[in-house]
Amino acid sequence: MIADYRDASTSERAKLKETIQYTRDRVKDAEWFISALQQRYDTLRTTMTIIMTLQRDFFLSGDIVDLRPMILKDVAELARLDISTISRVSNSKYVQCQWGIYPVKFFFSESMQAKDGSDVSTKVIKDCLKQIIDGEDPRQPLTDDQLTEELSRQGYDIARRTTAKYRQQLGLPTARLRRKLTK
Repeated sequence: MIADYRDASTSERAKLKETIQYTRDRVKDAEWFISALQQRYDTLRTTMTIIMTLQRDFFLSGDIVDLRPMILKDVAELARLDISTISRVSNSKYVQCQWGIYPVKFFFSESMQAKDGSDVSTKVIKDCLKQIIDGEDPRQPLTDDQLTEELSRQGYDIARRTTAKYRQQLGLPTARLRRKLTK
């Protein structure tokens, strides 16, 4: 195009000049787009590297009990990024490992203290609650108070309303609605 521009007449040069400028603008747009994709890739890679480091035990065992309490702020500080960036990066993204496919958000959870003083992920408590409910007598399901007592026996001191909240988050109905009638 530049060679054509040099050899062109004055009237042709005006048209070629517009074409060259248009082409330069599109190349700049393409370079910007490629740069944005690279930055997105780098941010996602950094975030996942930190998550895998913090949740190393889970990635090695696949056992939910090995999940450490981790919040967006923990990853943001280590990545030296804003919390909102970590939130966007982890939203609608999935991780495939040998234990299955998990949403990136799966690895984030609040912590609670167990009776022994250790920090436990709320996911572990929810998993324990689900196991208790799955193993209950369907003719006499446990109330939220009884579930709270059972969780306490297993080392998790939480309030009855927290038990109810976790049960609801798991999509499990109240004891009255879980009761199976027999003939």
